[in-house]
Amino acid sequence: MTDQRFIIEMGMGNDLYGQDYTKAAGRAIEDALRHSSIPLFEATGLSHDAMRVQVTIGVQDPDAVDCASLVGALPRGRATVTAVKGGLNVTNPDNGNIIVIASASVEAFLPKQG
Repeated sequence: MTDQRFIIEMGMGNDLYGQDYTKAAGRAIEDALRHSSIPLFEATGLSHDAMRVQVTIGVQDPDAVDCASLVGALPRGRATVTAVKGGLNVTNPDNGNIIVIASASVEAFLPKQG
């Protein structure tokens, strides 16, 4: 039986001063999660363990994201986090500081329901 996506949420996060891609990614995940409230589990009696959560983070330097540490930011389900090229770096022309902007897609899947 294949999984069926039932939620997709998007979020944006940034790190203004530290050029920390993991911090920006974590904030993007938090932003996405703030947009959802899912009464599905209480309504159906399904276990949260049945849910597979797939997070994709877009940043300019995907290798700088600690994806394993971000899994802990996800409160439910069996989660994976993957970083890909995306997001945006904005350089302050006055001092060279870089603002890191990350985007997140948080998708939730359940086994097909009959």
